[in-house]
Order: sequence, then C-alpha cells, then structure tokens
Amino acid sequence: MSLHDELTTTQRCLDDLVRAVGRLEKQVGHGLDIRRVRTDADHLRESLALLREAAPPGGTPARPDLVTIPDAPYDASLWTDSDDEGLGSTRSRGRRTP
Repeated sequence: MSLHDELTTTQRCLDDLVRAVGRLEKQVGHGLDIRRVRTDADHLRESLALLREAAPPGGTPARPDLVTIPDAPYDASLWTDSDDEGLGSTRSRGRRTP
C-alpha cells in the first residue's frame, strides 16, 4: 500500500473515532474524562494533518543521499591534538582529576 493510501486509510479511521467519541459523549455527558478523549482525538487529527503536509509528493518517501566512506586509513596528523579532546586525565599530560 502506498503512503498516500495509508494516510487516507488513517484519516478514515480517525474520522470514525471522532464520530464514535461524539456518540459516546452524548451517552456519558460532558465530563472531564470525555473532554480529555475528545482533546486527544483532536490532537491526532492535527498530527495527521501535519504528517500529510510533510509527506513527499507522489507518496514515495525520500531516500537520503548515501555517503561513501573510504577504506583508506585516515591521516595520522588529524589526531595530534587528541590529548586535549576529552579523553580523560590519565591520557592528558600534566593534568589531574579534581
């Protein structure tokens, strides 16, 4: 199933939930618990709307570009100042832990 189809199905289910909460509210009244359920359902609606807006056109999720990491060893000169980069006091010359 495509992303668009999944979002549509989720929207349909969420609409059913909102209708069911409305029917339930008529039966139990307007208490704190049902208001909390209604608020949660409204938040789900807002979240799904944001997800729909963020979905890529065409319904296919964008794949991030891959970065090739070479197998060659790194230049050793990159690590000459590593003693000062948080490796601990036992490796740092002339330093003691408090």
